Amino acid sequence: MAPNPTIMQAVEQLGYRVTVGDVAAKAGLDVNFAQRELLALASEAGGHLQVAESGDIAYLFPNNFRDILRNKFLRLQLQEWWQKIWRILFYLIRISFGIVLIASLILIFVGITILLSSAGNDNNGGGGGDDRGGGGFFFFPYFWNDLFWIFYWNDEPYYSRRDRLAGSQKNEMNFLEAVFSFLFGDGNPNYNLEERKWSNIATAIRNNQGAVIAEQIAPYLDNLGQGYAREYEEYMLPALARFDGRPEVSPEGQIVYHFPQLQTTAIQENPQPVAAYLREFLWRFSNASSGQIMLAAGLGAVNLVGALILGNLLAKSSAAVGFIAGIYPALLIYGIGFLTIPLIRYFWIQWKNSRIEVRNQERQQRSNLLNQPDVNLQKKLAYAREFAAENVLTGEDLAYTTETELTEQELEQSAKIDAEWQKRLDRF
Repeated sequence: MAPNPTIMQAVEQLGYRVTVGDVAAKAGLDVNFAQRELLALASEAGGHLQVAESGDIAYLFPNNFRDILRNKFLRLQLQEWWQKIWRILFYLIRISFGIVLIASLILIFVGITILLSSAGNDNNGGGGGDDRGGGGFFFFPYFWNDLFWIFYWNDEPYYSRRDRLAGSQKNEMNFLEAVFSFLFGDGNPNYNLEERKWSNIATAIRNNQGAVIAEQIAPYLDNLGQGYAREYEEYMLPALARFDGRPEVSPEGQIVYHFPQLQTTAIQENPQPVAAYLREFLWRFSNASSGQIMLAAGLGAVNLVGALILGNLLAKSSAAVGFIAGIYPALLIYGIGFLTIPLIRYFWIQWKNSRIEVRNQERQQRSNLLNQPDVNLQKKLAYAREFAAENVLTGEDLAYTTETELTEQELEQSAKIDAEWQKRLDRF
């Protein structure tokens, strides 16, 4: 079984030397799950266990562990190949809607031109007639003079580019991608909300050195319950189960929460920045520029009007236009759907965002309670600090490591013990 990609990514981001608590906090994973996966990864990737004198364990991985795993697991190779292929396939899917729009416009106006020409020939009895013949109905938007820019290829993964574009004023979509964005948007901005929630909770716990009160975690949660369920802080149970925490009761009956696993780290670092509350991002109609959206909507309107005109001409024409008549229902359905889908999506986004804003406001209100804590809250915070601690595993604290032979380690340990006894003797 191939190692977990989330664990691998967390190990890389943390500098290849980690504890279970480091990985669980970084990725927001269940502590027991993180421990199992770290052991599996260390076994398969040639990692080493470093056991401190306290009994805590750090995992050390080689910087090239991905190369080691790639050579051992065909599945990892296939996953990497599929990611590259999917980027190309998904790009082709995105631009296909713009290509269909352009093809629909061409077919509609070619059909209108043919029907008008046929009608003109019938009226003139097959003579030379008027050379105006409807040629003016060939409508070519200004950007058709240079078709290359609308196929601009960006090899950046879709999700990372989507996240970057959401926070950037610069738009790098080509027009064909903008058509897809106009129709279907750019995906759920909160696709990783659950991961962000648990990562924020773990970071908040670690910033408080592994001991918190429920009011410090509530801003990252929803559905806190009512009545006794909220009074007895039952909403903390998932966090306790996920990060192997335990409740501690003060002499005054107040409950604080202690997370020993998140107090042990292999990295000496300052408290990490974390949002005061879990903020859901609002849905955007499109990440395309306003000009691209207007152009897509305008062409969609032209496409629908052209389809209606074509349908009217087909109903009146007696010319043999079997192909145009055959594809006309599809052209009409596409024209209607091109404008209807974004319209429905617009109102759905307004409804969705109104609910997101309500949830954000509720979480923010809960976080504001910590800015001016009352006497009872101050007592709970003070009691939680009694359990606060941080255990940083350094090379000097190791009692055993799988990096070197046991005999060498025993010699090193004996030398360390002799030095310690010598220090004690020197004091007398």
